[in-house]
Amino acid sequence: MQSIREIYKIGRGPSSSHTMGPERAAMRFRQEHPEADRFEVRLYGSLAKTGEGHGTDRVLMKTLAPVKTEIKWIPTAEFPLEHPNTLDFLAFEGARQTGFLRALSVGGGDVRYPGEAETEKAEVYAQNSFHAIAEICKSRNLRLSDFVFEREGEEILDFLSEVWRTMNAAADEGLSRRGTLPGGLGVERKAQYLFHQKHIDESPETREDRIVCAYAFAISEQNADGGVIVTAPTCGACSVLPSVLRYMRENRGFSQKRVLRALAVAGLIGNLIKTNASISGAECGCQAEIGSACAMAAAALGELFEMGVDQIEYAAEVALEHHLGLTCDPICGLVQIPCIERNAVAAMRAINAVRIANFLTATRKISFDTVVKTMYETGRDLLGRYRETAEGGLAKNYAKA
Repeated sequence: MQSIREIYKIGRGPSSSHTMGPERAAMRFRQEHPEADRFEVRLYGSLAKTGEGHGTDRVLMKTLAPVKTEIKWIPTAEFPLEHPNTLDFLAFEGARQTGFLRALSVGGGDVRYPGEAETEKAEVYAQNSFHAIAEICKSRNLRLSDFVFEREGEEILDFLSEVWRTMNAAADEGLSRRGTLPGGLGVERKAQYLFHQKHIDESPETREDRIVCAYAFAISEQNADGGVIVTAPTCGACSVLPSVLRYMRENRGFSQKRVLRALAVAGLIGNLIKTNASISGAECGCQAEIGSACAMAAAALGELFEMGVDQIEYAAEVALEHHLGLTCDPICGLVQIPCIERNAVAAMRAINAVRIANFLTATRKISFDTVVKTMYETGRDLLGRYRETAEGGLAKNYAKA
């Protein structure tokens, strides 16, 4: 299993698969074809169906500039797609085609190129299941974060510090802004309102919900506006983890060192899901994005509260299990409705998952590894219109309203 650096990527939203991935592929193609005086990019599947809402065309045009670029939207390809997020690049010099590249944007900002051996990335972890990792930790009396630091090296702390700084900067920027998000839906920014508005029956519990939601809205609104965020594990699910960690640090006085340990454990959980299933909404629906983010956040909170390995596993399992079957149905293909609210709801659910795990771990029947496998099978069984195509669910019914 690779480094947790592959889970946390710093970049601009609103979509790791629709903007970050295509941008990386376009940068490679532009460098490979300096002779081109014209580019053509063909977007297939999910990229064609929701790419306009996600800003795929805009990021491609910007990345390939100043060379003239034509974008073609092809929702139904004439060939079997290896992945729903497939795009072709063609380079031309005059009337002559000089280059071709097919790319698969597989989620989390990662790109694969069919027919090419994947770039060798160091295998940091020999284990690729939670069970195997838990056995090592128990036999050596290690915390999960200690296990991560052993495998990654202490320098991972510098990386996680930058991740944490960027997460907080996104929250601060989001809380400072008002106005309407781009895209045509007329969605107003709500983070600042939530942060300052008191509940009619304000209590410690309702304040917790309100502030956690305010942080989640702030970061997700920044993502929707093309701001700089951290994938955790994707752009569309970027605010679940940082919102709960920020709230807990501010209100419980946890040190930054404890927060970095929590981020390490969250990264490990995200890595396990990415390795054994998927974090791509186009491949497995929103359960792969929000469900994974909720599991990461629950595990992080478990580490923050210094729970045992079994309790952390149960918290992550509960968080993911109760997102099984969640569809990805963004209205107009924008990462706004229902995506922003889903981040806030998942953040609160992560807190509740930890509370359940605190009491009921000894009674659990389902392992985290089993839920990850189930999530992947469920996602592959979902109809295509529920996997980031904006053709089903809320997206369909909103269009008819």
